[in-house]
Amino acid sequence: MAVDYQLKGQAAIVTGSTSGIGQAMARALARQGVDVVLNGFGEAAAIESDRAALEAETGVRVRYHSADMFKPEQIAELVAFAQAEFGRLDILVNNAGIQHVAPVEDFPPAKWDAIIAINLSSVFHATQAAVPIMKAQGRGRIVNLASAHGLVASPFKSAYVAAKHGVVGFTKSVALELARTDITVNAICPGYVKTPLVEAQITDQAKARNMPVDRVLEDVILAAQPNKRFVEYDHLAGLLLYLVSDMGGSTTGAALSVDGGWTAA
Repeated sequence: MAVDYQLKGQAAIVTGSTSGIGQAMARALARQGVDVVLNGFGEAAAIESDRAALEAETGVRVRYHSADMFKPEQIAELVAFAQAEFGRLDILVNNAGIQHVAPVEDFPPAKWDAIIAINLSSVFHATQAAVPIMKAQGRGRIVNLASAHGLVASPFKSAYVAAKHGVVGFTKSVALELARTDITVNAICPGYVKTPLVEAQITDQAKARNMPVDRVLEDVILAAQPNKRFVEYDHLAGLLLYLVSDMGGSTTGAALSVDGGWTAA
């Protein structure tokens, strides 16, 4: 039975939403009647096909903006675009992320800078642009996609772990700043989801550890998750919908784990 989260008529931005978790989040919001701005990289025709299909399926307005999360001025343009298109901005989902796996002594400085910029700094820039709009409206919901790696660490992922710990800290700080408004700020901390990013990690981890791919999957990737299953997109979308609805109005500053028990120990 479908749940009505009473979000119809609201407007959202989901960064990094042309594939993976972000795409699932955008679809979940659109299916609840939320107008959505998609963002991310990919082949232009495929992005347009997905955008048009989602709009046709849901009847909401679905737009696309190609802002590069490495570039603060383009992030500001993305937020301004959403407000111009929809006349409001109720929901910001900061999801865009990249990964690189390597020992710290071999970690390319350019990869470090890109991961910090896209996984952490973009969250700041988008939030900074969105908060004045939400304050003027008297309500808003900001959801940051962190990671289990925002709570615990793994080897060979120094930049990603540093960035995601930063996302969790940023989430808490801004939630406190906005605690007396009706703007909530929360982080979702997924375990492993079988996204294109994770698929690439399997290969990278095999190289970094000099292990066969099948062993990496069993002994490295899912070793951290006691239930030994990838997190499903629907599990993350369900938490998102709760957080952005009125039911989630008292949840703010939280880092919520969806990780099959990974961070329970």
